[in-house]
Amino acid sequence: MCLIDLKGGETVVIESINAGTAAQKRLADLGVSVGKEIKALNVLLYGPVQIEISGSSLILGHGIASKIIVK
Repeated sequence: MCLIDLKGGETVVIESINAGTAAQKRLADLGVSVGKEIKALNVLLYGPVQIEISGSSLILGHGIASKIIVK
C-alpha cells in the first residue's frame, strides 16, 4: 500500500521508497526514511499529502507520496 492510499488519521511505518537516489536523499533530509512511523493527516484523491513524522508536519506532492510504500 502506498502513502496516497491512506485515510486521514492512520499511522503506519515506511516499508520502502521507490524513487531515484536524488528523491530518496531529499526525503531523508526531511526525515522520511525506511522504518520511520508516520501519521497521515490529510490525504486527498489529487494534490498534496500532509503527514506527521517525528513531531513535524510535512506536505509532500502527490507524485512523490505515491512512491512511498507503507505497512
